[in-house]
Amino acid sequence: GSCYPATGNLLIGRAVNLSSTSTCGLNGPQQYCIVSHLQSDKCFECNSQHRFDPYHHRNSHRIENVIYLMDSNGDNTWWQSVNGVCVVSIRLNLEAEFHFTHLIMKFKTFRPAAMFIERSADFGRTWRPYRYFASNCTKTFPGIPANGLHHINDIICEERYSDIEPSTNGEVIYKVLDPAIHVKDPYSLDIQELLRITNLRINFTKLNTLGDDLLDRRFDVLQKYYYALYELVVRGSCFCYGHASECAPVPGVDARENGMIHGRCVCKHNTEGLNCERCRHFHNDLPWRPAEAENPHTCRECNCNGHSSHCHFDMAVYLATGNISGGVCDDCLHNTMGRNCEMCKPFYYQDPIKDIRDPQACVACDCDPVGSMEGGVCDSHTDLDMGMISGQCRCKANVKGTRCDDCKESYYGLSQNDPLGCQPCNCDPRGIIMMGAPCDQISGDCSCKRHVTGRYCNQCLPEYWGLSNDLAGCRPCDCDFGGAFNNRCMMESGQCDCRRHLIGRQCSEVQPGYFCAPLDYYKYEAEDATGHSPGDSPDVRPVHREHTPSHMVTWTGPGFARVKDGAGLVFTIDNIPYAMEYDIMIRYEPEVCVWTVTYQIDVKLLLKYIQMPRPFCFEPSNRYVVSIRFQRHGVTHRHLTAFILIDSLVLIPKYTELPGFQGNEPEAEQRREEMIRYMCLDSFMMTPMPALAEMCSKLICSISSIIHDGALSCQCDPQGSLSGECHKVGGECHCKPNVMGRRCDQCTPGTYGFGANGCTVCDCHSEGSLSHQCDPVTGQCQCRQGATGRQCSDCQPGQWGFPSCSPCQCNGHADICDPRNGGCRDCRDYTAGHLCERCADGFFGNPVLGSGEHCRPCPCPGNPGSDHFNAHSCYADHTSNQIICNCRQGYTGLRCDQCAPGYHGNPEQPGGQCLPCECNGNIDTNDPGSCDPRTGQCLKCLYHTDGPSCGHCQHGYYGNALAHDCRLCTCVTAGTIQSACSDGQCHCDRQTGACPCRQNVAGHNCDQCAPNHWNYGQDRGCEHCSCDPQHALGSHCNMFTGQCQCRPGFGGKQCTECEQFHWGDPRLQCRECKCHPLGSEMAQCDRSTGACECREGAAGKRCDECARGFTGDFPKCVRCHPCFHLWDDAVCQIKRDLEHIQYAACHQLPGYYIKYPASMCSRAEIALTDGRLMGVTRELNTTAEEEEALKRTLSVLERELRDINATVAQKKRLLDDYLTSGFAGSKLSQVSEAEKKCNASVSGPLSPVEQSKETRAVTEDLLDASKDKFLRALAAQNKSLNELQQKAHDLDKKVHHLSHKVGSDSQCGGAGCRDDQGNRVCGGHGCNGTVSTSVAALNHARNATDGLNAAKEELQSVDIASLTQDVKNQEGADPQSIEKVALQVLSITLPVNRTALDKMVMQIKDSLSNLTNIEGIVNQTSQHISKVKELLDKAKDAKSRAEGVKDAANNTKQALDVSEKAIEKARAALKEANNNLNSTRNAAVERHCDPSEQSRPFNSMLDIPPAPLRRVPEGCVKRLSTNDTRQVYFHASCGAFEQPGRKWKSESILSIYQRFILEVDKQNRLHRAFL
Repeated sequence: GSCYPATGNLLIGRAVNLSSTSTCGLNGPQQYCIVSHLQSDKCFECNSQHRFDPYHHRNSHRIENVIYLMDSNGDNTWWQSVNGVCVVSIRLNLEAEFHFTHLIMKFKTFRPAAMFIERSADFGRTWRPYRYFASNCTKTFPGIPANGLHHINDIICEERYSDIEPSTNGEVIYKVLDPAIHVKDPYSLDIQELLRITNLRINFTKLNTLGDDLLDRRFDVLQKYYYALYELVVRGSCFCYGHASECAPVPGVDARENGMIHGRCVCKHNTEGLNCERCRHFHNDLPWRPAEAENPHTCRECNCNGHSSHCHFDMAVYLATGNISGGVCDDCLHNTMGRNCEMCKPFYYQDPIKDIRDPQACVACDCDPVGSMEGGVCDSHTDLDMGMISGQCRCKANVKGTRCDDCKESYYGLSQNDPLGCQPCNCDPRGIIMMGAPCDQISGDCSCKRHVTGRYCNQCLPEYWGLSNDLAGCRPCDCDFGGAFNNRCMMESGQCDCRRHLIGRQCSEVQPGYFCAPLDYYKYEAEDATGHSPGDSPDVRPVHREHTPSHMVTWTGPGFARVKDGAGLVFTIDNIPYAMEYDIMIRYEPEVCVWTVTYQIDVKLLLKYIQMPRPFCFEPSNRYVVSIRFQRHGVTHRHLTAFILIDSLVLIPKYTELPGFQGNEPEAEQRREEMIRYMCLDSFMMTPMPALAEMCSKLICSISSIIHDGALSCQCDPQGSLSGECHKVGGECHCKPNVMGRRCDQCTPGTYGFGANGCTVCDCHSEGSLSHQCDPVTGQCQCRQGATGRQCSDCQPGQWGFPSCSPCQCNGHADICDPRNGGCRDCRDYTAGHLCERCADGFFGNPVLGSGEHCRPCPCPGNPGSDHFNAHSCYADHTSNQIICNCRQGYTGLRCDQCAPGYHGNPEQPGGQCLPCECNGNIDTNDPGSCDPRTGQCLKCLYHTDGPSCGHCQHGYYGNALAHDCRLCTCVTAGTIQSACSDGQCHCDRQTGACPCRQNVAGHNCDQCAPNHWNYGQDRGCEHCSCDPQHALGSHCNMFTGQCQCRPGFGGKQCTECEQFHWGDPRLQCRECKCHPLGSEMAQCDRSTGACECREGAAGKRCDECARGFTGDFPKCVRCHPCFHLWDDAVCQIKRDLEHIQYAACHQLPGYYIKYPASMCSRAEIALTDGRLMGVTRELNTTAEEEEALKRTLSVLERELRDINATVAQKKRLLDDYLTSGFAGSKLSQVSEAEKKCNASVSGPLSPVEQSKETRAVTEDLLDASKDKFLRALAAQNKSLNELQQKAHDLDKKVHHLSHKVGSDSQCGGAGCRDDQGNRVCGGHGCNGTVSTSVAALNHARNATDGLNAAKEELQSVDIASLTQDVKNQEGADPQSIEKVALQVLSITLPVNRTALDKMVMQIKDSLSNLTNIEGIVNQTSQHISKVKELLDKAKDAKSRAEGVKDAANNTKQALDVSEKAIEKARAALKEANNNLNSTRNAAVERHCDPSEQSRPFNSMLDIPPAPLRRVPEGCVKRLSTNDTRQVYFHASCGAFEQPGRKWKSESILSIYQRFILEVDKQNRLHRAFL
């Protein structure tokens, strides 16, 4: 398993590696101060020019002081930075990698307000943070999360180590692996990386101050703010990754300090390095890894088979072997190589009979370097799976042989420069003879097939193509002899070189839109030829013959030329394409048996064609005229009735003269034979031409291609043909109906009007026309007499009923009629009808021929055709003898001069008209009052419509008025604006029906609040929900209640309050009340404080404790004894008084006017006061001797005052002598001595400053006491108060007894005696009692008072108080000002001489000598002061009630004044004398006292009269100080303070107690500020 070295402090032994960026006193002594009131010395010196030495350099505070907490003498040592420097760093540089576990810092001063710790694992090149610390993380480090640690490597900011408390000995502890975060694998790389460091740096970025540096940035304020560190512990261990259990010093580091953690690991598991961070030499077969608890990950030795002593680890190899082995050997010997030196090097192979570890295991290869790969490399070992045989040569790709010295078959030319060894023959396998080697191994020439050629047999011979695996290799081109220019073709595709418009591989196909000309292509129609007659009369005329389905077409063209016997035809030929001989052939149909043409050619009846006996040669670009005369055969005279029908003249080319038919070549002979065999020529002699054989079509296309140098364009007429394509042989286009001709460019006989739709049949009437033919353009037939029209199918004008035509009958009102039905056309005289037998519309009468009447215009009201005629027609009512008008739509009345219902206008005026009322169909057109007949305004709108045109819905309705779709508005009255509603009905938008909603109301019918609004139904509309955006689930709320949907914990209508049974400030946080059900009146607590309303006997914030005045375990609380409430009232009064005192202490500092919260005194205020106190302390140190002298002088004055008090009743005469005895001149030496004593009074063990220090120490001890002790002490005090009350009662009795002694008789009165009027009576003229004696002493005292008053006036004239105040107001008083004050004090002269003062002081001392055991009383009382801490914490809520403390104290004093009037006057005189003496001391004391009176002596605040007390029980009184004129007498077992003739009740004890608490509270606040 893993092993780890011991953990320790990494700083031990590394003082030289520890540094800081700031250290006080490095360049010379520097002064710094502390924030403390527990010691008099507050400023010190730092001198770090030398290392710390406990005997010679104790003020050195270098950074190495933090390694150990104490020096050899047991005193604390520390490092300290320069005053006021905020950014300071402490850095530890380690000589190797270490495991860092945690850090501990113990501060002498305040901990830093902000700091962060960072580390480096690369010796300071890069740094990464560990943790941030700040009192306010969000403000100081805004980018660092402060929400706690979630993962072990999270970088967060903490606040718990940055508070200002404590002021000293505060610690900062940081653990790299937080115990609160579970670590699954402590050996993981992340954890190891987190612990690994080479450098550690602690950065302080912000000082913790009391706030006074914000108000005052002077140097003396910043002197007390710096970083000071008692101890720094960096716990860690030597970082060995678990491969070492101990560490040794790093080479070059000579430190041997006890406890030092060394940095060089003593490695195990075959590892090495400072940190065991790598495997040992030659142990790299496994990857180095940190050791784990279950697996040490020992490094394993490499296996190099004895051929190497060096290796390295390769991760790729390790992964490839399945994480088994990753070692790779280096520098293999004996001609070996490989990861384990397990293979032979190139050009070597392993001897099969030797082991790989044998030094002679590898033998050199024997391979021809010309034909083998890589210059002769052979197989290094035998591996049958890979086809390797040890020693076998690896030939080049095209080489064979044991030594790789021969070319393979199909290769030639063995060469060393050829990477493949031999070049391939590259013979095309399709073109070579597959027998033996395909090429010669020397030259590389290939052996080709019959029709193949080329070096590589990859080309066909001319007129061959398609190299393939056929026996001959290539196939013949077989190009068409006519379609191709020659018999050559492309070798790859076999494509021949075609003539124009010929396609196909052999050029034997015609391109679409082209054709091959037939042999009779050049024919000339006889009807187009010129006739030749021997006489004057024409003997030749054309005859067109119609195409009928029942007859075969045996002619070409439109028809024939009818030639009379002896006449002839002249043909013109000018389109010869090819120069050659042509046979002339004439096609005909005979009308006689035998005819004869020129050259005496016999024409037989059945042949229908005749061919000239010999061909004629025609050439292109020439014009030929062929004249032929036709005559009967064998006769010499003409027969006038004999005719012959000549169809056409045809030129037949002599194809045997064309290439491909000439010569004796087999192909030519074959073609000639095929022409004859398939009767190709005979097929063109007859009409119609029979279907050609396929062979004929091919031959005819070849002949045509030669003659025309390609194919001919179809040139189909676009108007007469169905498409642009034609027949492949012949070129006949596909004609439209009644269209003929090869190009479909003429009408057939019996049709006319050649156009886009073909031709139209003439359709000549058989009875009216002479023939079926018509004009080919106009279509006009040749009519017989009496017929007319294009088709000769109509009668003459004025007749009808073809072919039996009759005259038209139109009553004399028309000239023509319909030729088919006889209906008259264009009736005149305002007539109409089939025979013009009635009047036209707008007229009336009887127009029948013979009636004697005619048609007259209708008066409705104007004439027809005028702009004032408003009727369709009219008729004569013979019964009424009236003309009745048939009015047009919209008109009415006898003469149509009124508008019908639903119409408006002015029809009675010329040009006036009635127009429909534009009411959009929303009126009753049968109601005369539906609209205004003049203006057209709609008057009675229907379907809830409204408006001048009934074009929109009525108010209160909406919809489409044009579609009769007006519906009642459905507005909700509560949500619609009031102005839109009346009588419970509201108006809406007439188009959409949308209602006019009130403010923040939504919905088509205004039936709901707008989103995020509520309070539906109000006059002002809906109100905004105003849901709190943070505490509500959304901005919406209930429409009627306004209740928002709140998040858990929040409530109220707008979620701005806490939820029921919750409390707190909803702007911050709401907490659950958690009121105890048994102790609270209700579950709801106070929403502001969270306090539950408790039942009787229950208390606490949640009512889960027993209340004050009850005891037991909650909820079983039992009421306390009734006596508890008596003392509880007294304690509560003390509490209220303490709160007032605390308030006064915090807010009544003179000269300080900044307002602070009433809950506590500001830290800044305390810090400022502390700074001033430090300044005063420095001044007091410089004037300590003067203060001591003043103190001694005051002591002398006290003795003298006691002497005066002893002899005051008898020394009136002596007092006069003393006043005139020249005291000023003889007592100068005494004043000088008094000066020294006064100076001594300021400093020394009994000085106010020292007393303040002691009081502060006592206060700190008292604050540690527990609450239970206070309660017990309270019970004891209550008992003591009872005893004091009893003793006060006894004192009354003693006073009465004393009064008898004082007054001696009834006339003189006594203590407590009164006269008839109720006035007190004590002493008088002639009385021998104490009062009388006191009166005499009083007179002497008054004289002394006058003298003292004179001295007082002298002091006032000096104005020491103002001078002192001026000095005090200064931030730092200079020695000259202090000296000036002291000289003014020393210049004061007393009004009496020393002897008189000595006697007076001795008398006062004797009177006070009976006051004993005061110190014991105070000490015993102080034991219970600690209980005040609890009262102070609970007294802050009642400060305002503490104002009555002073009044209560004054009333108490008046109640205690029960002594005789004479004694009171005597004491007043003595007190005045004492005050005069104290004024001397106060003049010096005021110089250094703080305005808050923090160092004022406790007994001076009680203001106890200095008169001696008498009749005090033994053990109750003890003197506190023999040198102090103001003393306190108190003991826990004594019932009251006793003085002659005066009784103090228990209330005065409370007053004294409260004044003492005031002092404790001041010290407590200062103490809290320090912490």
